[in-house]
Order: sequence, then structure tokens, then C-alpha cells
Amino acid sequence: MFKRPRELQEALRDKEWLKVRIERLIGKSLSWIRDRIARQRLRRKRLKGGNEGAHVVRPENVVWIFGSGRTGSTWLSEMMGSLADHTRWHEPLVGYLFGHAYQERGKSRRDDRHFIFGGDRRIWLSSIRSFVLDQASARFPERLDGGYLVVKEPHGSLGAPLLMEALPESRMIFLVRDPRDVVASALDAHKKGGWAQIRSGKRKGPSPQKRPDHWPDRFVKSRSRNYLRDIECVKQAYEAHEGRKVLVRYEDLRANTLGTMKRIYRALGIPADAEALARAVRRHSWERLPEGAKGEGKFYRKATPGGWREDLTAEQVRTVEDITAPLLEWFYPERTKGLRQ
Repeated sequence: MFKRPRELQEALRDKEWLKVRIERLIGKSLSWIRDRIARQRLRRKRLKGGNEGAHVVRPENVVWIFGSGRTGSTWLSEMMGSLADHTRWHEPLVGYLFGHAYQERGKSRRDDRHFIFGGDRRIWLSSIRSFVLDQASARFPERLDGGYLVVKEPHGSLGAPLLMEALPESRMIFLVRDPRDVVASALDAHKKGGWAQIRSGKRKGPSPQKRPDHWPDRFVKSRSRNYLRDIECVKQAYEAHEGRKVLVRYEDLRANTLGTMKRIYRALGIPADAEALARAVRRHSWERLPEGAKGEGKFYRKATPGGWREDLTAEQVRTVEDITAPLLEWFYPERTKGLRQ
């Protein structure tokens, strides 16, 4: 059917691209249906005079997972979400919605009464609180009568200080990973043919001038700065939060998954059956992933702490270490020996 191997490769690429497009269309349709149902539920609640004191998801039952992309938040949230009385909210980006406007775009306007986040903090923090709880209640009615809503929000970590201030009863997981491994994983994901490019639905991908593999050192520097920004915001929120919270290193989660999961639930004050936790760990273990679903260029790539030594050049390692030095000293003191002063 195909005269040359190149024709076969192009056909396979087209087939993969078509599959991605179909999945995106199906996903958009399902999202539209879910959003319409959510709007109807929210409208009914308001017609009944609903407010925070009415039938809504309780803020103390909301568990936030903050950190940064490529830190293992998908794995952790899937394990937690598989428990009987848990529901997983996958990256609502509500933290980015508020955090970007407050931390970056409006940084110089916080005393401006015309700025939406200017003036009396109590007013707009109350609005953030209502927005989050209304959305959670409308989208996840199964959690109105109890149970826990686990919010995977690594890309909304910029807004962690605002969200935890608006919802002080909520519980918080601060997930960190060696920034060198984070940057190495992101570099692999965004190269030509990587999962991030395929997931975006772009048939040909970005132009060579915009691809990380064309300017890898520039990408490494940018990712390191973003990681530093996100983790510093989460650290600020974590230190200020007076409610239930726990700091988790990805490396500890990989080395002793069940033990770390038990520690998380003890720290958060959430009762959890030991056997249920063990089943969740087994179900989502790295070893149970199909071989074809993991490896170079895949979403599930290595899951090997320290793999950056094989992935980054010496210059790239120095770049990451120079930019994220405070984080390495805070969270990985045993790994900072020998770093440049």
C-alpha cells in the first residue's frame, strides 16, 4: 500500500493527529454538557436562596495540591481520587485566574481602588471564596453530603496565597521535586514529537525557532524561573496557612509510596483505611503502566529521581542550580553540597 517507509511514517503521523483531534472534539462536547448541567444546578441553588450557609461543598473538605508542573501531582491526585469518598478536580486553573492578575498584571496596582484586587482585601477575598465554593458545588454534587474534593492545581500555584487566605479551612499539600528533574522532564515533553506538542493538537508543531529543542538553553532558563516563581508562591501560602497542611517531596513519594500516603493523611487529619490506601498505590504504580505508555517523549517518562544527570548538559545543570538555589537549599539540603556559592 505504501511505496516508501517515509509514506508509511507520514500516514501514521496523520492517523495519530486525527486521533488527537477526535479526542479533543469529544472532550469539548462532554465539557459543554457538564458545564450546562453545572449551570443548571447553580441556577437552582440560587433560586432557592442558596448561599455559603446552604447546601455547598464544605471548605474544610477541599484538599489543594500545589507545586509546579512535572512534580508528580497527576500521580498523587489520581491515587487520592480513587478512594471511595474522594473526587478529583483536575486543574481548574482558578489559582492562575486570580494569581496571574494579582501577582503579575496587577502587582503595581494593589492600592488602586479601580483594580479588582485593590482596596479592602476582605471584599474580594470573600468573592474568591464564593466563586470557588459555588463552582465546586455545582460541578461535584456528590461531595455536597461529605467526602473530599482533591484539587490538582500545580499550574495555578501562582494563586496559592490568595486561595488559602480565602479558604483558610481548606487542607493543603505542598508537592515539590528536584528542579533539575522538573526542567529535564519539561524539556523532553516540549521537544518535537513530545507529548505536550501532540496533546496541543498541533499537527506540525511549533516552528523550529520556537521549539525547546532548537533553543534548549533558553527553555531551561525560562522553566527554571517559572519553577522558582511557583514554588516561592506556594511556600508563602504554606507558611501562612494555619490549617491542616503537609509538605511532600516527590522523591519520598517514589521511594516509599504507601508510607508517604499514610503520612499525608495523618497530617491532613483525614481518616483513611490502610488497605484502601494500599489498593490505590498498587493500582496507580509505575510498574502497572503499559510499556507503550511510558518512556522518552511520553507523559509518563522516567519516574526516576536524579535522571537529570543523563538529560541535561553541564551548562544546563548550572543554569537550573543558579536560578533555583534557594529551593535546593530549603528542600534538598543533602543535595546542595558542592553547588557554587
